[in-house]
Amino acid sequence: MLPNIFLVLVFGSREIAQSISVETIETEAFNNLLNVSEISIQNTRSLVHIHKRAFNHLPKLRYLSISNTGIGIFPDLTSIFSLESDFILYICDNLNLHSVPTNAFIGMTSEFTTMNLFNNGFQEIESHAFNGTKIDKLVLKNNKELRVIHEDAFKGAFGPTMLDVSSTALETLPSRGLESVLMLVARSAFTLKRLPPLNGLKSLREAQLTYPSHCCALLSWDSNREGSVITALKNGSSNCVDNSPANPSDVASDDSLTLDGPLASDFVGFTSAEDVFGSMDFYYPELDLCQRRPALQCSPEADAFNPCEDIAGFGFLRVAIWFINILAIVGNLTVLLVLFTSRCKLTVPKFVMCHLAFADLCIGVYLLMIATVDLMTRGHYSQHAIEWQTGVGCGIAGFLSVFGGELSVYTLSTITVERWHTITHALRLERRLGLRHASSIMVVGWVVCLGMALLPLMGVSSYNKVSMCLPMDIETPLSQAYVILLLLFNVGAFLVICGCYLCIYTAVRNPEFPGRAADTKIAKRMAVLIFTDFLCMAPISFFAISAAFKVPLITVTNSKILLVLFYPINSCANPFLYAIFTRAFRKDAYILLSSMGCCESKANLYRMKTYCSENVNRSKSSSGSNKNSKAPRSVVWMSSFPHVTPRPQMQRFNLSV
Repeated sequence: MLPNIFLVLVFGSREIAQSISVETIETEAFNNLLNVSEISIQNTRSLVHIHKRAFNHLPKLRYLSISNTGIGIFPDLTSIFSLESDFILYICDNLNLHSVPTNAFIGMTSEFTTMNLFNNGFQEIESHAFNGTKIDKLVLKNNKELRVIHEDAFKGAFGPTMLDVSSTALETLPSRGLESVLMLVARSAFTLKRLPPLNGLKSLREAQLTYPSHCCALLSWDSNREGSVITALKNGSSNCVDNSPANPSDVASDDSLTLDGPLASDFVGFTSAEDVFGSMDFYYPELDLCQRRPALQCSPEADAFNPCEDIAGFGFLRVAIWFINILAIVGNLTVLLVLFTSRCKLTVPKFVMCHLAFADLCIGVYLLMIATVDLMTRGHYSQHAIEWQTGVGCGIAGFLSVFGGELSVYTLSTITVERWHTITHALRLERRLGLRHASSIMVVGWVVCLGMALLPLMGVSSYNKVSMCLPMDIETPLSQAYVILLLLFNVGAFLVICGCYLCIYTAVRNPEFPGRAADTKIAKRMAVLIFTDFLCMAPISFFAISAAFKVPLITVTNSKILLVLFYPINSCANPFLYAIFTRAFRKDAYILLSSMGCCESKANLYRMKTYCSENVNRSKSSSGSNKNSKAPRSVVWMSSFPHVTPRPQMQRFNLSV
C-alpha cells in the first residue's frame, strides 16, 4: 500500500525528503506515471529497501535522485523505460550500498545518461554493470571504499565520455570500455598508481590526475601517436580528405552540428564537434588517422623532482651504473669472504674493515636495484614511476643507500682516527685501540646510521620523492633539518679524515721519525685516500646543501650524474685502497685459494714469511729487546700502511694488518 506522500509526488512536489515514516518502497510504487519527470528521494535514512520494479514505466522521467538513504541493495532501475534525452541519475550518499550489480541500468533509458554515483559505500562495480546504456558523464568520486571496477564493467555500453574517479581506492582502471573517454578526472586517487593500457584511452583529450608521472606517460604516448598520424598522412591515406575549415574555431563554435545517416541519433547529448569526432573512432577506428585532434591537456605537470625521463636519465649513465655496482659488489664481497675465512688473528683494522666492506656492499646493492628497475622500465618509466617510488622496493633501496653511505663515512673516520691514534701513541702500546673499544665504537656507529636510515621511513623526509629513492623531501622544517644534518655529518667526517691525515703526514715528516725514506710513498698513499674521499663527498655535499636550503644549483636530471659517478666512488675504491692492495690481504687471499688447490706456492711463501717473523719476535722478546713493552715506532707506522714497502733492514719488523 502506497504512503500518502507518494500521491503528493505525483501531483505536486515530486519529492520524498526527511521522512521518518518510509522504510520500504514496494513493487510498482511508481507505476505507469506518464507525466512524472522528476523523482527525488533524499535524506530518508529510515528507507532501507526498494523492491524490484518499484520504478515501472515512467516514459517522461528525466531526473531521478536517490540520496542519503539507508538502502543496502542497489535499486532496480531496469523497468523505467524513459524516453527522455539527457537523463540524469543521482545515487549518492548511500553508505550501505556496496556494489553496482550486473545489468544495473539496462532498460532505464535508451538515451544518453549522466550518472552521478558519488559518495556511496561502493566497493566493487561488477562485470557488465553498465550494459545497455549510453553514458555521457559517469561520476564515481568520493567512493572511498571503491577498489575494483571489473574489466568488463563497460561491456555492452557506449561511453562514458567523462569519467571521474577522484578520491577512490582504485588501484587501476579497466583496460576495456574506455575508448570513448574524452576527459578523465582522478584527483586525490593516491592508490591509482598504474594507468590502464594507453591505447584503450585513444579518445582522451583532457586528464586531471594525482601524479605528475602519469601525465608524463600520457603526453609521451599522445606525442608518439600524433607522430605516427603525421607519418601516415605523409605516406598518403586513401581514406583521408582534408575538409577542415580554414579557421579551427569555426568547428569549435558550431553548436548546430548535425549528422546524417544511421548513427545520427546516437550522438544526442554531445555538445560540440570535438565530442562527436572524439567518439567516431569508437565506431570507425579506421578513420582515426583522418581526424585533426587537439593536443592532450594533462595536470599536474611534471615538477623539478620528477621530470619526464627514465631513472638513469642519460644513456651513458645506464652503462656506468652497471659497471660501478658490479665493481662495488664484487670488490666488497671479495673482501668480506677473505676476511671471514682468514685463520689469522682478528685485529682492529681487520675488524673495522669488515664493517667498511659491508657498508660499501650496501651501496653496491642499492645501485644494482636502481639499475635493474631502470633496465626493466626503460622507455616507459613514467607508467611505473609511482608504483616504484611508493613501493617497498624504493624504500629498501633508499634505506640501503643512506645506511650504507653513512656507515661507510663513519667507518672511514674510525679507521683514520685509529691510524692517527696508533701513530701518535706508537711508543705506548697500552694506549692502542683494542677490539673491545673498536666494537663499542662500531655499535654506536650502527645505531646512529640505522636511525638516520629509518627516519625517512617514519615520515621524516621521504625516499619516494625522486626516482633514485634518496631523501630529497624538504617540504617540512623537520625534513629540511634532517637532510641538512645528514649532509653536515658527511662534511664533518670528511674534515676529520683530512685533519687526521694531515697530522699523520706531519708526524712522518719529523726528522726523528725512523721511516723517512718511505715519505714519498706515504704521501702518495694519503693523497689518493683524501682525493677519493673529496671526489665522493665534495660535489654532492655542495649541491645538496644548497638544495637543502631551497636554493638548488642543479636539476634532478643533472644530479643523477653526481649520484651515479661520484656518490659510489668510495664504495668502489675502498675495498682496493684499504684491503685488496695490501700485503696482509694478499696473504689471506692466497692462503684461502691454496685451500682450494690454487696458488699453493704463493701461499707457502707467505706462510714462511709469517713463521720467520713470529720467530724473530719471540727471540727479541726473550732477549729483552722489548723489555719496556714499547714497539719501535717504525713498526707501528708500517702496520698502518702495510702496502708501503719498508727499507730492507726494517723488513723483519713489518706487522701487516
